[in-house]
Amino acid sequence: MSITAPTGKFHKYIAALLAAGMAATVGTALAFEHIGGFIPCKLCLEQRIPYYIGIPLMLLALGSSVLKLPGVLTRGLLLAGALLMIWGLYLGVYHSGAEWGFWPGPTDCGAVAGPSTSGSLLDQLNAFVPPSCDEAAGRFLGLSFAGWNVVASAILATIALRGAFKR
Repeated sequence: MSITAPTGKFHKYIAALLAAGMAATVGTALAFEHIGGFIPCKLCLEQRIPYYIGIPLMLLALGSSVLKLPGVLTRGLLLAGALLMIWGLYLGVYHSGAEWGFWPGPTDCGAVAGPSTSGSLLDQLNAFVPPSCDEAAGRFLGLSFAGWNVVASAILATIALRGAFKR
């Protein structure tokens, strides 16, 4: 098969699986935030970026496969998705390490200058203090949300790499 040959069903299923997996992962994070009341820290929000970019990218890969465009295009999009998930893996490991105290988190995460006595009462009520990045909001089976993001990112990256390099 030449490099420009269209991709088959395998790549279509991989792209669909990745789009669904990424959507489920970030959807779960959003549900914990908006339904469960867990307030995300700065690093939690940054860990969502690879998913926000990856979901439409995997939908493009799916479309490329369905339209039988050159295989190099579909596999290139899958490779881009893999790289995004590797970036997500890095962000999750960094955040988890900060939560476990292995290294310091960002200095501006959850930082508060102290209560302000200036401004109106409404301004003071609207002041939002995000949680600190070095404290896990909760743990499930020993892993924080950042730890579970490491697991999800590793699985999705592996699937994407398999799809990107299979002809």
